[in-house]
Amino acid sequence: MKHTVVFAIFLFLMTSCSNELIFETQSFQKTTTLACKENCPEITVKIPVAKNNPVVADSINKKVFSVLKEIIYFGEKPYTSTDYNGLLTSFIDSYEKLQKEFPNDMFGWEAKIIGSVKYQSESILNIEIDHYTYTGGAHGYQGLRSLLFDPATGKSISNAKLFRDKKTFMAFVEKKFRAKYKIPANKSINATGLMFEDEKFSLPQNIFYTDKGLLLYYNSYEAASYADGPKELLLPYIEVEEFLRLK
Repeated sequence: MKHTVVFAIFLFLMTSCSNELIFETQSFQKTTTLACKENCPEITVKIPVAKNNPVVADSINKKVFSVLKEIIYFGEKPYTSTDYNGLLTSFIDSYEKLQKEFPNDMFGWEAKIIGSVKYQSESILNIEIDHYTYTGGAHGYQGLRSLLFDPATGKSISNAKLFRDKKTFMAFVEKKFRAKYKIPANKSINATGLMFEDEKFSLPQNIFYTDKGLLLYYNSYEAASYADGPKELLLPYIEVEEFLRLK
């Protein structure tokens, strides 16, 4: 009987370990086949791919891929690609089609996407997507995307579900934001040249969990012009713990 109990415990531990979510970084690259002397169009992607727990991993991987489809595109609609190789091929194909239509113009296209597991606990998994794309014009676009997941199910977690009371948290954050960027409390949030919609402070679209604290990250154009760059505010967990549902 004793041996049976020991074996059962061992089997349980082995099963638990075998279902533990792990990540493997996968890299993809595609370069134009058209002749070019310099700044040859190229796209590279490094992305963490979830493994070892099929249901959870599949949910996470599908979400990550769908976000990259929002980042890597040219035209009015996202590409219909169903995998990373196809997505990169579609991007380069768009360049080559444009180059053939306008052979005398220069199009130094470029895209670089790097994904990483930013933070992981029992209740939350945070994947960061650092991306840069250039498809012509005065400059490219660089930004960060935060993808939050329930590590037990693989389902996405919206920013709204992070806080016990979003309104109270926003009031706290606005004071911290104004202090960092020297915006007087009795003035509009845009008094120093920022671009918050309707002159009202708002939380960023991307919130990161980091080892140092909660990072509020405003990409270019979200709260300021491209020239002014992104804005960010790092809040130590000891300051925001009372507001957080998930840690």
